[in-house]
Amino acid sequence: MKTKTAQGALLAAALCFTCVAAQGQSVEMQAPSPIVATIDAQRTAAPVSKYEFGMFIEHIGSLIYRSLWSEMLDDRKFYFPINSKPDDETRPAGGFRGMQLRKWRPVGPDDVVVMDKDNPFVGDQSPRIALDANAPHGIRQTGLALVEGEKYVGHIIVRGTPGAKVQVALIWGDGANDRQTVHAGPLTVAYKSFPFTFTAQAGTEGAALEITGIGEGTFHIGTVSVMPADSVQGFRPDTIALLRQVHSGFWRLPGGNFLSDWNWYDSVGDRDKRPPMFDFAWNAMQTNDVGMDEFMTLCKLIDTEPYITVNAGFGDAHSAAEEVEYMNGSIHARLGAERARNGHPEPYHIKYWDIGNEPYGVWQLGRTDLKYYVLKHNDFAKAMRQVDPSITLLASGNMHEDMDLTGEMRAKDIGNPKALEGTPVDWTGGLLEHSWGNFDGITQHWYAQSGRHFDLEKAKALPLDAPTDAGYDKVDQTPLEYARYPANIVYLRAQEWERYQQRFPAMLDKKIFLSIDEYAYFGGGFGRTADLKLALAYGMIFNEMLRHTDFLTMSAHTMGVSLLDYSPTAAALNTTGLIFKLYGDHFATGSMPVAVSGNSPQPAPKYPIGGDQPKTNSGSPTYPLDVFAAITPDRKFLTLAVVNATESEQKFDLDLTGIHLAGPSTLWQMTAKSLDAANRVGQEPQVEIKEIALGDAPHSLSVVPISVNVYRFPIIQAAR
Repeated sequence: MKTKTAQGALLAAALCFTCVAAQGQSVEMQAPSPIVATIDAQRTAAPVSKYEFGMFIEHIGSLIYRSLWSEMLDDRKFYFPINSKPDDETRPAGGFRGMQLRKWRPVGPDDVVVMDKDNPFVGDQSPRIALDANAPHGIRQTGLALVEGEKYVGHIIVRGTPGAKVQVALIWGDGANDRQTVHAGPLTVAYKSFPFTFTAQAGTEGAALEITGIGEGTFHIGTVSVMPADSVQGFRPDTIALLRQVHSGFWRLPGGNFLSDWNWYDSVGDRDKRPPMFDFAWNAMQTNDVGMDEFMTLCKLIDTEPYITVNAGFGDAHSAAEEVEYMNGSIHARLGAERARNGHPEPYHIKYWDIGNEPYGVWQLGRTDLKYYVLKHNDFAKAMRQVDPSITLLASGNMHEDMDLTGEMRAKDIGNPKALEGTPVDWTGGLLEHSWGNFDGITQHWYAQSGRHFDLEKAKALPLDAPTDAGYDKVDQTPLEYARYPANIVYLRAQEWERYQQRFPAMLDKKIFLSIDEYAYFGGGFGRTADLKLALAYGMIFNEMLRHTDFLTMSAHTMGVSLLDYSPTAAALNTTGLIFKLYGDHFATGSMPVAVSGNSPQPAPKYPIGGDQPKTNSGSPTYPLDVFAAITPDRKFLTLAVVNATESEQKFDLDLTGIHLAGPSTLWQMTAKSLDAANRVGQEPQVEIKEIALGDAPHSLSVVPISVNVYRFPIIQAAR
């Protein structure tokens, strides 16, 4: 009788068979003709989980507020001082990758605007404007985007000297008539909210909102808000509609480095009264407009399940447990009642909870060593489960790898994973050893960058104080090598997980699962425009992840909005969004992976084993094609995903075991004329998913160059 470990190893080998050839063999080897893909429907793996194609989002700079949230104004609660000085003289240096916030400027001399710190409406300060009977004084923010004919709604909260006249103007040009003005008042000594509505008479990305007063005395502005009238519960309808098409199984939110200084208590209740905060992880101000309840609204709008990460940086177990009570507690619980008062009487019933974000990282706020963090994790788990025993808890792990090593450990232990077991860098092993029983799954993050390879010998010889990144060499990659590189990272993580299962056999009995909570391929650099070349790589990533459904049951792509190309007023699915939609549409929850073997194994590694190079390359034994197969949940169709990352047409034959195919078949094909084909807002899409009728299920298939293909073949009966 085979053990579960042996059974898993045999099935993994069947799902993706590779041969170990002589090291150094050229990647551009000759494939046999014909290539044969053998599908054995009698050898199956665990069904595909709906969580395989999840998303991750965090407050990075203004990312959420410009991609998802409809608010048009930056710093609407006046975190920063208001003056005419250049930005770098009035705010902390930095900011995240060009996401600098727009600034309020005085209307009139600088000294007419004073930041009142004694009686602020919200946060630490509110602007007080000195009035003049003959000239308007106030504040102005530029750089707003308008669509001609569109309606915009908002409100201003203001107080001031009775009799003073305050007005709000939306300005779309330089002419005297290129504006619409509304009056706010009458003013009193107490703050009052005044609504307003504008209709833009021109389209521009350089509009301004101006708040001015005239008269005697002063007026204070508490806060102000402007949104397009068609916003959906505060969210952009265009990006929401596109994200809903992708059918993500879950969104992990909030999360990221931002989380470790996140105070969830300040993120609920009246948005106008939530204090702005400074995010020290990404060096940016956050308005706290998108908080826990707004995140839940977002998930409902895009029809996905929320997955919450709690703050285990500067946060504590008590606040995490109270967050569970706020989200999941009944209205009879103290914080469940607060949620109801905030307009959400029904509990959210959040199932998945993650404790901490990358707690192993020296960059993480509130970091502690592993020997202390496992105690912290245990306290969090016990407190959270005491509030809601039904929740599924994930621990924030990190598998030890050569690229993380520094100093003497890098010089001594690089290339020797056995030596790293049980050390302070073995974060996942430490959780398995010291936090057992306090989690149901363990997380892993990975990011891959194209055009480089980690050289073990070079890294080993680095000075002890040299950064680990210095161990990478630049390399030239063929399109296929480029596409395979991140799939190799997935394959490495799967192999490492199996080593943990051998070290801790109880993982199999308890069905401890792996969640890749963050991942992304920076194919050409962070922020690079998504194109067909990148989509080929994501196709190979998905194929590799779906080969390990027995333990890899969740994944969250960084970021959820990276599926979109968007401007302030429009959005479109980019190629990354299309590839997620393609796989999400056709490898639905319950699809059953089946074994794929073949006569053309992937080439042997081009570089020495270790670091970012697994012992064998990822992919199915159908080189140069990568093939994944599954049977639909109703068992009526065989679905094949085939990635051709070469610039040549490839042909392969289907060899079937356990099923017979017949009847009208369909191909969904994603390709374009060039690898750099992309979809951009305001332009005709260069990449689309085309549905092609194939007729009766063919025996031989031709795969066009640089393409991702999903075939659906009717199953007429199971073979005997």
